[in-house]
Amino acid sequence: MRYPAAAEAFDRLLCIMDDLREKCPWDKKQTLDTLRHLTIEETYELSDAILSKDMDEIRKEVGDVMLHLVFYSKIGSETGDFDATSMLHGICEKLISRHPHIYGDVVAETEEEVKANWEALKLKEGNKSVLSGVPGSLPSLVKAMRIQEKARGAGFDWEEKEQVWEKVEEELGEFKETFVGKDLSAAQKEEAEGELGDLIFSLVNFARFIDINPDQAVERTNRKFIYRFQHLERRAAEMGKNLQDMTLTEMDILWNEAKVTLPGS
Repeated sequence: MRYPAAAEAFDRLLCIMDDLREKCPWDKKQTLDTLRHLTIEETYELSDAILSKDMDEIRKEVGDVMLHLVFYSKIGSETGDFDATSMLHGICEKLISRHPHIYGDVVAETEEEVKANWEALKLKEGNKSVLSGVPGSLPSLVKAMRIQEKARGAGFDWEEKEQVWEKVEEELGEFKETFVGKDLSAAQKEEAEGELGDLIFSLVNFARFIDINPDQAVERTNRKFIYRFQHLERRAAEMGKNLQDMTLTEMDILWNEAKVTLPGS
């Protein structure tokens, strides 16, 4: 299958990037370092669009991310390190080599077999650890999930989700017994932080076992809380009141209103 229209559109973007790099004062000044934080921002905007299930916005944000990738390739061509062509051929070759069950004679009939083979190939390519592919700068919740997925690909994992839930209950019980309802010293707070991390890590593990993305789950709860709290603020203003002057019972009534108006938010 060929994609001449897509190839033409991509060539158009490359030509526009050439023009901008040559003629636009802002584009001329950009470097790999100055683009980095902007790329992260664009990626989060794409993530927001995906969570909102806004397909038109997703299309736009994918375009913004693609622009950044082309921008990096343009800068790479200027330094003589790489360009769009070598970048694209590089990822094509990587995909072919990492999918011997498609482009070779390896048999992998399940998703788990594909993942295990992927990790084994990365080790053969020079990775010293299956965890070395997890970026250190990932947000902690996402990193926890990726670490666990990588370990599973190497065969290190629980067998049943019931075992994982038992671990969650164990960590919760230890945290509650040791820290809840007590005044903690500085040293105990540091210990509590570690124990809370263990609890959250085990919850991430369980979420993975039941095929729920914990980062997405928390973000949806964030959005739900924001909606309900802003509803509370609006209704309080309509009543001529400040939240600081309201009782918790009064605020709870408005909070429940928000749950009725958009319960699934």
